[in-house]
Parts: sequence; C-alpha cells; structure tokens
Amino acid sequence: MRALRDRLNLSYTQKLFLLAALPLILAVSAIALLVAHQSRALADREIRSLETQLIEAKKAELKNYVTQARNGFYFIYGSAAPDDQAARDQVAQILAAMIYGDEGFFFVYDYDGTNLVSPRQTEMINQDWSGLTDSEGTPITDELIRIARSGAGYHEYLWPKPSTGEEARMITYVTSFPSWQWAVGTGVFIDDVVQTVAAARAEVERRVERTFLYIGGITLAALLLVFVSGLALNLRERRLADTRLRQLTQRVLDAQEDERGRVARELHDGISQILVGVKYALDIARRRVETGDARASETLERGVEHLAGAIQEVRRISRDLRPGVLDDLGLGPAIKALCEDFRSRTGLDVMFDTVVFRNRLDQDAKIALYRIAQEALTNVERHSGATRVEIDLRGHTRGATLRISDNGRGLAAAGNAETGEAPGARGIGLRNMQERMDHLGGTLRVMSAKTGTVIEAQVPLTHLLPPEDSNDQTAQERKQA
Repeated sequence: MRALRDRLNLSYTQKLFLLAALPLILAVSAIALLVAHQSRALADREIRSLETQLIEAKKAELKNYVTQARNGFYFIYGSAAPDDQAARDQVAQILAAMIYGDEGFFFVYDYDGTNLVSPRQTEMINQDWSGLTDSEGTPITDELIRIARSGAGYHEYLWPKPSTGEEARMITYVTSFPSWQWAVGTGVFIDDVVQTVAAARAEVERRVERTFLYIGGITLAALLLVFVSGLALNLRERRLADTRLRQLTQRVLDAQEDERGRVARELHDGISQILVGVKYALDIARRRVETGDARASETLERGVEHLAGAIQEVRRISRDLRPGVLDDLGLGPAIKALCEDFRSRTGLDVMFDTVVFRNRLDQDAKIALYRIAQEALTNVERHSGATRVEIDLRGHTRGATLRISDNGRGLAAAGNAETGEAPGARGIGLRNMQERMDHLGGTLRVMSAKTGTVIEAQVPLTHLLPPEDSNDQTAQERKQA
C-alpha cells in the first residue's frame, strides 16, 4: 500500500486538475454514451420496422404476380395431361412473354434443375443448374426446387441484375406445378430497400456524431478553462521538476566519474605498480641469466609472486565491478562472498544470515540488493566507526527483504567527511539506494541512532520468480553439491 501511495504521489497541480477534470469527463462521457445508446436503439427499432414493412410489401407483390400469372393459364394446365408437351410449350411461351418493369420476369425449373424459362437471361435455358449458389454460398436452384416441392414459399439470395449484370439481393416467390414437376416463380430486387435502410442508418450515425461533437465541444471548452486556470501552478511545478531532473542527471554523472576515478586509482596504485615490479624483476632475472648469476631463480620467483598479486588484484576489481558469483550462484552466495572479503579487508566482525532463495529473485532485484549491500558496507567502513555488522536476507509473503545493521555512531554523527556533507544529510550513496528501490517499486527504510544504523530494503513480490519444479530443484541441488 505504501508503494502504491508513493507511485501515486501527484503534485498539487495534478491533483487540482484531476479533481476538476475527472468528474466532468466521467459525467459527460456517461451522458454521451447514454444518449448515443438510446438514439441508436430507437433508430434501430424504427429502421427494422421500416425494413420489415418494405419487405412484406415486396413479398405480397410477388405473390400477387404469381397468382395472376397462374390464373391466366390455369385453364391450360388444369386440363392438360402430365405428358402433354404441347400444353407445356404453350404455358412456357406465355410465361416467357410475361415480363414487367425494368427487371421483372418469370422463370421455370424442372425438378431436375434444368431451366425451361428465363426470358431476360436466355443463355440459361435448357441448362442444368443444380447446385447453383450465389457469391455468399447461398444455394439457389436446389432451394427453389425444394420450396416448390413443399408447396410454395419465399427465398432470398444474390442474383445478377439483367440490366447491369451486377449482383443484387433478390426475393423470390416460387410455387409448384406438381403434375409437370415444375418450379415456377418470379423475383424482385430489393436493392432499393437495402439502400433506403442504409441511408436511414447513415442518417442516424450522422446525428449521433453531431451529438458527440456538440458534447465534445462543450467538454473541451470546460477542460480548456480548467487547464488555463491551472497553467500558472503547473509552470512552477515544471520548473521545480526540471531543476530536480538536472540535479539527478548531475548526480548520475558524478557517480560515473567517481567510479571511473576509483577504478583508475586502483589500476594505477595497485596493478600498475605490481606490473612495474614484475617488469623490473624479469629484467634483473634476464641480466643474471646472461651473466650466469645463481640468484636469477630467486628473482624469477619474486616476479612470479608479484604477477600472482596482479592477477588477484584484477580479480578483486572485476568482482567489485560485477561479481560473477551473483550470476552463477545467486544473491545469497554473492553477498556472503562480499562479507568475507569485507571481513578480511577491514577486520570487522560481519555476520550474514539468509534462507535458500534458489535464485528466485529476478536479475534487476538481485543487482539492486547486491549494490545496496555493497554501498552499505562501504559506508560502514568509511563513516560509521562500527565494530560489528549484521546482514540478513530472506524472502516472505510480501517479497524479499535485505537488512543491514551496524553498531556505529549513526548517520547524524557521522556525516560525510569526504564530500563535506553536513551531519545527518543524505549522501549520494543513500540516494542511489533509494533510486534503485524506486525503480523496482520497492521501499527503503533508514533508521539511525547514536547506537547504530539499520538499512532495510524490501523488494515487492512481483520481482520473485515462480518456484522451480521439484525435479529441477533436485537436479540443481545435485549440481551445486
């Protein structure tokens, strides 16, 4: 909860702007959505009602066409035998001549799917169209024959318009001449209905968009007023933020330069001098070998000892920059090695206690906690005057905690003698610790008194990796053993 409050630590201007703008935005958004929903719902009902009325009118018109056509030649069909070819030809001629409007016509299919009458698309006549479908996959011929076999009915599909050749939606009414096994029907294109419905929907969308524009304009004006009123406060906060950013950048640059200077000093004061000694020893040994001096081997041994010291110094510097044990074995062994090196270098009593982490911390958390322990031990060595240091590292239900405590004289008394910082002020080391924890979303607590200092860094649970499988853990333990 504390980490969440730290993350949401807004400035006064931001809080004021949110307090004024957020309720306004929420209220206007709710009103706009409600108006749009109600408008669309009402319009959809009206449009569906209009579409249904138009379609039903088309269907009634089609049924009337077929009924009138059937009545016109029923005297021929009613008195003809099932195999009367002359009567069939006469009825087919009558149907072929019954064209109406720009697109209207009658068609006839036998029950086998062969087209017998198609006056506006004569190329289809005497062709078997079984299995015919439109571009959407809707069956046409087979479905018309099925409807005719069952009596009569409607079917909707896409069909090329005779006038343009382009597909358009058609509604067909088909009936049956059962004794001749004919499916007879006619259709009407409803693209005008589709266009009417589409135009109505487009008009609704335009009205909804205009409503949104009006509401948006009002909201924008209100927000602009809030923004202008808070601009003066925001400018001051921005200047303060820029100043803090420059200070932070300068601290980072100073830290980089300090680290480079430290590495350069260690290379010059340690490795460079050792290597110079190795060079002189080898040079003396070479001259003694040339003169046959028996002391050449002693000189070579000293050179080898100096070279071993240089190797050890390089390893120490490399370990300080990035310890390999941190990546290979995890945070616990790395801090343990750091404590042992600190004990051997300073002679202070260092106690380290931890639980088995099995490398469950992610890489960012391991590096941050290691650097905090490293910085804390450096502060103990330079400023605290302590004789004992205790380090505790363990995981728990809220994440992982690193606790470093010493029995020194505390931060208030120690100050920072090297940088001239006043006693009690926070040095760059503590600021670096705090920034590392802020980056991880963790917390850093520093408790100092005359009897010692406690630094406690807690990493949230999000930086703990899921536990490994039991087989993987057993294999890892065997490998480490």
